[in-house]
Amino acid sequence: MEERVKFTYPENGFYGEFGGAFIPELLQPCVEELQHNYLKIMSEPSFLYAFEGLLKDYVGRPTPLYYAQRMSDYYKSHIYLKREDLCHTGAHKVNNTIGQILMAQRLNKKRIIAETGAGQHGVATATVCALVGLECIVYMGEKDIARQAPNVKRMKMLGAEVRPARSGSKTLKDATNEAIRDWINNPEDTHYIIGSVVGPHPYPDMVTRFQSVISQEMKRQLMEKLGNENPTRIIACVGGGSNAAGAYFHYLEREEVELVSVEAAGLGVHSGKTAATSQIGTKGVIHGSMTLLMQTEDGQIVEPHSISAGLDYPGIGPLHAHLISANRAKVVAIEDDHAVKAAYLLAQKEGIIPALETSHALAALDKIELKPDDINVINLSGRGDKDLETFINFEGHE
Repeated sequence: MEERVKFTYPENGFYGEFGGAFIPELLQPCVEELQHNYLKIMSEPSFLYAFEGLLKDYVGRPTPLYYAQRMSDYYKSHIYLKREDLCHTGAHKVNNTIGQILMAQRLNKKRIIAETGAGQHGVATATVCALVGLECIVYMGEKDIARQAPNVKRMKMLGAEVRPARSGSKTLKDATNEAIRDWINNPEDTHYIIGSVVGPHPYPDMVTRFQSVISQEMKRQLMEKLGNENPTRIIACVGGGSNAAGAYFHYLEREEVELVSVEAAGLGVHSGKTAATSQIGTKGVIHGSMTLLMQTEDGQIVEPHSISAGLDYPGIGPLHAHLISANRAKVVAIEDDHAVKAAYLLAQKEGIIPALETSHALAALDKIELKPDDINVINLSGRGDKDLETFINFEGHE
């Protein structure tokens, strides 16, 4: 039982051998302030009242657990979709940004910074900053700005400043680097809203807790529909892994429920153009935490590749590194073209256009041995409006 508890509650910021806070001395005061206060603030009745109220009345929770009849018929197994795409802003990201903006207010921060890849976290951060009237600066890779133009326009309309990251691969990793530099330069008045379960402790744990509303609702909805809280498996895409962490949280200690983590294989796991971190990555530190990451023998980051901006990251959240290393989570890697085909399948079977990130999770159904009585829950983490141009222009789509 002791090992199971570690899955849910990191000890000193570590999930087994992964996690921690490996940060420059200049960041120490910012991170320690959060470490000392986040659990206390999150347990305050006034905080919970505000958080739960906004999730209900502003975000639109609870999100439905939808039985996908035609997909179930196609796969000859029961397919349920947890509809995070129906959240305000179009993805699960807003669950976390609501929680963190309330946290920032209680810590008297006046300026918000964030990083974003696919743009959904940037939109969610800009949204909550507009809601409470705080300055918002979003760092985004120049490459991602080009391929996620609709979300860039949304952020600007919401009043955020979008700053391009022009170094490295000009994607999510580089946007994160720029955001960390900003935080070092503005420690007193700035709160950094990290969008995934990555970064130094307490971010992986704090973001997981804010996103755990997903599995909390899932348990109740499965009980109402089926008379049993436990599905056969939960399937979610993993870049950094916040949607997966939220979908898994209340099931981490229930080993009878299979957890399936779906990574982006890009052009192939061993093609040199991939983001399948857990399969080719090794233990190392990125953005303040010990985890699995894609790196050379001398510790230089290997640039990732994925058609999906939200999965285009060379690392993985430390919780996920622990779950995968401990064989608690099963990994499936999905190539670009397979993800696109899965998106078209869902669109034409159920009338739902998923985000490219979510499309990877849907494609995993083709790589899992499904039984007729299985209850498969896919966390439909975001909607596909932002990816329409990529879907339409992708060569070889059907």
